[in-house]
Amino acid sequence: MPNSTSDRHPRPAKAAGGATGDPDLHEFKRVLDAQAQEMGFAKMRVTRPDAVPHVAGRLQEFLQENRHGQMGWMAERTHWRGNPAALWPEAQSVIMLAELYTPDHDPLEVLKHPDHGAISVYAQGRDYHDIVKKRLKRLGRWLLEHRPEEQIKVFVDTAPVMEKPLAEAAGLGWQGKHTNLLSRDLGSWFFLGAIFTTCALPPDPPEHEHCGSCRACLDACPTAAFPAPFQLDARRCISYLTIEHHGPVDPELRALMGNRIYGCDDCLAVCPWNKFAQQGQEMRYHGIVHAPPLEELAQLDDAAFRTRFSGSPIKRIGRNRMVRNVLYAIGNSGKQRLRPIAQRLTEDPDEAVADAARWAALRLMPDR
Repeated sequence: MPNSTSDRHPRPAKAAGGATGDPDLHEFKRVLDAQAQEMGFAKMRVTRPDAVPHVAGRLQEFLQENRHGQMGWMAERTHWRGNPAALWPEAQSVIMLAELYTPDHDPLEVLKHPDHGAISVYAQGRDYHDIVKKRLKRLGRWLLEHRPEEQIKVFVDTAPVMEKPLAEAAGLGWQGKHTNLLSRDLGSWFFLGAIFTTCALPPDPPEHEHCGSCRACLDACPTAAFPAPFQLDARRCISYLTIEHHGPVDPELRALMGNRIYGCDDCLAVCPWNKFAQQGQEMRYHGIVHAPPLEELAQLDDAAFRTRFSGSPIKRIGRNRMVRNVLYAIGNSGKQRLRPIAQRLTEDPDEAVADAARWAALRLMPDR
């Protein structure tokens, strides 16, 4: 996402040696893996920074077709984003880690209750950036304690790092037809974290695609955001529209958003590989918000919004974007009792909110 987050730990001059054939490094990697799991990670795999040479071309294609929409940051620092080896030339290994957030409920159940907001599973609890980053730093400190001559940098989703291709190269999983990472033993529901290090750990073999002829994720997308298998047009993706897109949403897409007010889990939730998903142990990923009433959210002012979503990743989109999303959901709800709420917001100071309110009020007129 937009902001860059990394942590660099200085080191003394590195001694000669450190080849991946070193039996000490194989043993160290095994112990590091056990330590990662003890700290709460579900899985650890290792790759090299130069293991994804195809990424630069794919990124350039995506940008040239303008499929990134308003995410201008994706067109910045492409020399790093497209080439992880250029991000930190001294790095010898990338340690990729999976952090489970498997839901304890059916994520699609809320879609049957149009007067409640559907929030993506990953955003229903504490902000994963903070939790994963702290866990990565703990593991990184452990590495440095045992290899003080080395150096690390920690990344959690916010730097110009292509985590999914690196995770595939490391063998954590593969990018499915919906472009998200899948695992045969973890399913869909996991975050990714990366530790770049000067330690030349033995790399793992890459994972290969196991989607076969299945197209459940493609068929489930409400807005047809996949032009073809393994391709995403973010401009039609509900996660993009509700989180990244500012200003009014295309009227053609509003009616397709249903009651999804922050993100969308449809393509993840229908994946058959989730029958193998493991239950996560981190309870902080659940509990802040699940399926709040639209009526409640529509009436939040800025201060109430910040209080309501304190500690949640939802806070980053701000009150105006959230209320805009809520009003689209109200317009799609078919609940005429919500029309007065929309009507009151037609003069909201934020033009996107006011526009959404007018659209919702019109959709809920009795004679429609």
